[in-house]
Amino acid sequence: MPIPYIHFDGHCAEALAFYADVFGAEDLSMMRYSDAPEMDDTMRDPTRVIHGQLTLPDGMLMASDYPPGMPADPQSAVSIMTVADTVSEGQRLFNALSDHGHVVQGFGPSFFSRGFGMLKDRYGTHWMISVAPEEPLDATADA
Repeated sequence: MPIPYIHFDGHCAEALAFYADVFGAEDLSMMRYSDAPEMDDTMRDPTRVIHGQLTLPDGMLMASDYPPGMPADPQSAVSIMTVADTVSEGQRLFNALSDHGHVVQGFGPSFFSRGFGMLKDRYGTHWMISVAPEEPLDATADA
């Protein structure tokens, strides 16, 4: 199973705490650059996360800050897709993630979902929130 691994420019700890709250994470762990063994002194930044992860009800999300001094372009070409079971849960996730962020496409019904929306959150992460179909899609319908 692929696991999203996203990067930040000094905001990883704050972002992961926010995502833990939004998604109801079961476990959040982080290691700072300053805690990593055999790390050069120029890399021992106590504010930056070298590895963090959330255990979510439906999977896992991993993240880190870019190393100190490295140019950063967090999540510039990636979106994280999450599928909610209900329209109300999809709307809740969309509202929470878009708070202080930028709405790309408002949440609402579409031809492929009872609810769908796209946003860039306050930390620069792009999200696509969709609602699961009421009935499973039939992959053999056109076969």
